[in-house]
Amino acid sequence: MNTDQMKGNWKQFVGKAKEKWGKLTDNDWQIVERKRDHLVGRIQERYGIAREEAERQVADFERSHERLLRTPSDRQHPLVPKPLA
Repeated sequence: MNTDQMKGNWKQFVGKAKEKWGKLTDNDWQIVERKRDHLVGRIQERYGIAREEAERQVADFERSHERLLRTPSDRQHPLVPKPLA
């Protein structure tokens, strides 16, 4: 997978995430970019939910869109949960 494909996959992931969490602004997405803990915090703030619930939502979303975040070398992306050993 080349850099353009990885960028395209990231854009697809963000597009789907924007559909799910429509209350997040474009500014929120710029701040969040590729930082999972920032995403969780923004969701918690915008939706007025507990951190644990925001974490659960992000984890569920990551699992359902994992293919968009993986690279062929299977490097660990910050938004993809680490496999359980």
